[in-house]
Amino acid sequence: MRHPDDHPQPPSTSPGPPASPASGAFAPGAQTRDDRLLSALLTTAFVVLLAGALLRYVLKHGDSDRLPWIVGLSVVLAVVQVAGQARPGSRRAGRVRLALVVACWVVVVLLAPSFAWCAVPLIHTALRLLPTRSAVALVTALATLVVLAELRLADGFDPNHLLLPPVVAALATGVFVYLTREATRRQHLIDDLVRTRRELAATERREGTLAERQRLSREIHDSLAQGLSSQNMLLQAADRQWDTDPEAARTHLRTAASIAAHGLTEARRLVHDLAPADLAEGAGLAQALATLAARESRDGLTIRFHAEGPDTHLPDQAASALLRTAQGALANIREHSGARTAALTLTCLDDTVALDVADDGRGFPAPEPGGTRDPLGDPDPLRGHGLPAIRARLRQLGGTLAIESAPGEGAVLTATIPLTPATPPAP
Repeated sequence: MRHPDDHPQPPSTSPGPPASPASGAFAPGAQTRDDRLLSALLTTAFVVLLAGALLRYVLKHGDSDRLPWIVGLSVVLAVVQVAGQARPGSRRAGRVRLALVVACWVVVVLLAPSFAWCAVPLIHTALRLLPTRSAVALVTALATLVVLAELRLADGFDPNHLLLPPVVAALATGVFVYLTREATRRQHLIDDLVRTRRELAATERREGTLAERQRLSREIHDSLAQGLSSQNMLLQAADRQWDTDPEAARTHLRTAASIAAHGLTEARRLVHDLAPADLAEGAGLAQALATLAARESRDGLTIRFHAEGPDTHLPDQAASALLRTAQGALANIREHSGARTAALTLTCLDDTVALDVADDGRGFPAPEPGGTRDPLGDPDPLRGHGLPAIRARLRQLGGTLAIESAPGEGAVLTATIPLTPATPPAP
C-alpha cells in the first residue's frame, strides 16, 4: 500500500557505550548507571518514533480499515518495550522480548511503511543483547526491510532511500562493535594490571619475609649462637679441669653462667625490639664496644678497645650493625684464629663511621673480590654465617666491608657505614 507523503527524517544513530559481556544491560542486579540510562534512552526513542509514526498514519489514513490493527500493534509494542525497561530481567528474557518486538514491528511495517524508522532503537538493542554474528544478521534484515519500506513510500526512485538505511545500520554496527572490542581490550588490560599488582604484592611479601628471616638469623647468630658456643667451650674446659684444677673449673662455670645471663638478656631484647642488649637504655656504641671487649677478654685472649674522633650519637641501625659486626668477628677470632690479642677501633668522622677489628692470629689468604669463600665463617656449613652475614648487614645500610690478612700475619676487618643518606648497592 503506497502512501505518497513525506517520510520522516532518520534520528541520531549514536550507539552509546557498550555493556560489558559479564554485566549486560538486561542482567538482573548487574546494570550500571550508564546501562540504565542507555536502556531508558533506547526505550524513549522507540516509543517516540512509534507515537510519531502512529500519529502520521492516523492523520493521513484515518479511514483505513487497517487502522485498528496498526493501533493495536503499536500499543503492544509500546507496552512490551516499556515493561522491559521497568523490569529488565535476565539476558535471555531480554532476547525473548526483543524477538516479540521485532515480530510485531515487522507486521506493522508491512501494514504501514512509515513505521520503518522505529528500527533504529531496535538495532541498538539487538547489538547489545545478541552475539555479534546474530546481531549483524538481524541488523541486516532490519535494514533491508527499512529499504523496502522507504521504496514503498517514495513517489519515484531516490538513491537515498536505497543507500541511507544500510549506511545508518552499518555505521551503528561498526561503531558499536569497535567500542565493544575496545572495552574488552581495556578490561583485559585492567585485569592484567590487577593480576600483576597482586603478583607484585605477593612477591614483595615473600621478599620481605625472606629478608626478615635473614635478619633474624644474623641477629641470633651474632648474639645467642655465639654466646652458646662460648658457654659450650667453657663447660668443656671446666669438665676437663674438674678433677685436676677445681678452682679453674669453677671459674669457667662462673664465666659460663655470666655469659648465659647476658644471653638471656639478649634473648629478651631480641623478643622486644631486636636491639643489642649492650645498646639498651641509651648506651652509646663506644660504651657498648668497651663492655663487649671487657666481657670477651678471657681464656688467653685480650681485647682492647679504642675510639677516635668526636663522640657522635650514631643512628640506632648503624650502631646496632657495627656492634653485631664486632660480636661476630670476635667470636670467629676466638674459635678459629688462635689469636692472643685483638683490638676494636671505632672511628667517627663527619659523614662516616668505621670499625676495625684486628687480631694477631694465624691469618688466612685474603678473599678475592666477589669470591664465595668465607674466611671468617664457621667451618661447619650447618652453623656458619660469618662474613656473608656481616656483609649483608652492612649492605642494607649502604656500608662496605674490607678484609686484610695473610697466613701467619693476623687479620684486619674494616666495616664502614656512611652517616649521610645513601642508596644501598644492589645485592
